[in-house]
Amino acid sequence: MKIAVSGKGGAGKSTIAANLIHCLAARGVSVFAVDADPDANLGFTLGLDPEKLAGLPPLIELHQEIMEKNQGGGLLVNLTPEVDDVLENYSLQEGPIKFLKMGALKQGGSACYCKENSFLNAVLTNVLLDRPEAVVLDMSAGIEHLTRGTARGVNLMLVVTEPTGAGVNTALAVERLARDLDIPEIAFIGNKIRSEEDRNFLAASLLGKRILGMLPFSDAVLQRARSVQAAGFNSDVLLPGIEDICDQIIGGGLIL
Repeated sequence: MKIAVSGKGGAGKSTIAANLIHCLAARGVSVFAVDADPDANLGFTLGLDPEKLAGLPPLIELHQEIMEKNQGGGLLVNLTPEVDDVLENYSLQEGPIKFLKMGALKQGGSACYCKENSFLNAVLTNVLLDRPEAVVLDMSAGIEHLTRGTARGVNLMLVVTEPTGAGVNTALAVERLARDLDIPEIAFIGNKIRSEEDRNFLAASLLGKRILGMLPFSDAVLQRARSVQAAGFNSDVLLPGIEDICDQIIGGGLIL
């Protein structure tokens, strides 16, 4: 099972990704948690040790390793560098969960961006296509790390949206991007639902779409987000309804 989670900034996608990761781990599934959002909040939301997180560099900043993996020099770029050792050396593990931080893609005009981006692409390809673990990717709203090649490994795109017009517009844009990449399953999750009016708004806005659940606004999640030290993750603070979503995914036959 390889899941990408996306949505508008502030919609709660990192929180939902972290909750889903812990639900899968509690069911005996080994999970690669990949932070592919430039804001890089997934590790903190997962409750990993802040000091260890601070010492874990984003893969895009591994300049020496990138140069070594892209031997050839000059304008030559190795599009398929070997990265197994990178996954072992630059991931954090806590129980059945392995955590990896990608960093932001380099844009055209940045020094060495072709080599850096091919390096990240190789890491994602390895994780999505070659590794036996389940994978949950916390994406930016633009799912910029996914290329047509890496998207071949994604079974399910989960699109998180709040009950607002801006949230729905972003969610539908993400859906279009996912369809352009031929991701086979796309589903929506409504988040921060405070009223029946919120629920009805999303149901009408996403009419005909696959909606896995509508998750209520949670004061516990808000308080946790305000905490400076959020190490550790107690199952008591799981979002109400996330376990049902997890069971729907597992029951849908997406476990490989």
